[in-house]
Amino acid sequence: MRPFALQACKWARSEMELIRGFHNLQPHHRSCVATIGNFDGVHLGHQAVLGQLAEAAGRLMLPTLVITFEPQPQEFFGAAAAAPRLTRLREKLQALRRYSVDRVLCLQFNQRLATLPADQFVQQLLVEGLDVRYLVVGDDFRFGHQRQGNFAMLKQAGERHGFPVVTMHSFQVDGERVSSTLVREALSKGAMGAAEKLLGRSYRMSGRVARGDQRGRELGFPTANIHLHRHATPVRGVFAVEMFGIAGEPVEGVANVGVRPTVDGTRSLLEVHLFDFDSDIYGRYVEVVFLHKLRDEVRFASLDALKQQIGLDAEAAQQFFAQRK
Repeated sequence: MRPFALQACKWARSEMELIRGFHNLQPHHRSCVATIGNFDGVHLGHQAVLGQLAEAAGRLMLPTLVITFEPQPQEFFGAAAAAPRLTRLREKLQALRRYSVDRVLCLQFNQRLATLPADQFVQQLLVEGLDVRYLVVGDDFRFGHQRQGNFAMLKQAGERHGFPVVTMHSFQVDGERVSSTLVREALSKGAMGAAEKLLGRSYRMSGRVARGDQRGRELGFPTANIHLHRHATPVRGVFAVEMFGIAGEPVEGVANVGVRPTVDGTRSLLEVHLFDFDSDIYGRYVEVVFLHKLRDEVRFASLDALKQQIGLDAEAAQQFFAQRK
């Protein structure tokens, strides 16, 4: 009989542990209940999986572990064609901390992992590396070289090595299965309420406030500039937002996400103009919550036309907040 109670004493901790790479696995990481996936967005479907995992962990008195990848596999195989990320790694980890996850194993998805045969993935990672005692995956989960591994193979491996392999419970909202793709579709349409229903929270982005070209200040609307560090963004346009991570949070404002075509911008940037706020927040790590889309990003004929529109956007955002209260 395996000493489950003893294992539980060894892993008990107050904060989620991040394990960066297979080579950083330690003996005390063995024996866990695990799930595998991108967990992009950590939406309600993902949260249901984490709840399912926590239930098993409680029964077996073992820690929960999420196995995820960086970059995401589709980004490795073709970054330009990959879907826009809902969450960067840091944002994903922030979300996972809320849902009873004890450990996250982040594997670098590189050529070595991409060409690792499916049976070796199971043997080296799940059996020898982690000694998984319970595994939750999607019934369409594929893994290993040329995606040769599937749910049926995992079930057979689990029977050989003594751990159950179960499928994720499907989670639906308004009759549709919740997925990262569905969240992206809602965000691309500016349907922030629909995205919130799928995520279980308002959509948000995080980052560090950086110095910009001061053009917003010249136009009379100083902005906090946040580089998005992603090849594509799931939201684009002008939004009513709230910012967290600064004094007086949440602070209301209006934000633009895009490439700033009027000033010949080339990379995606999040610019936030905060209402009734005049503090130096350069270098601060902040979280911007998107509440309502006001309009799409467009190119204006002149800076004067842009300035006039920013004023109208600010008024529209303030009206939104007044009605919301």
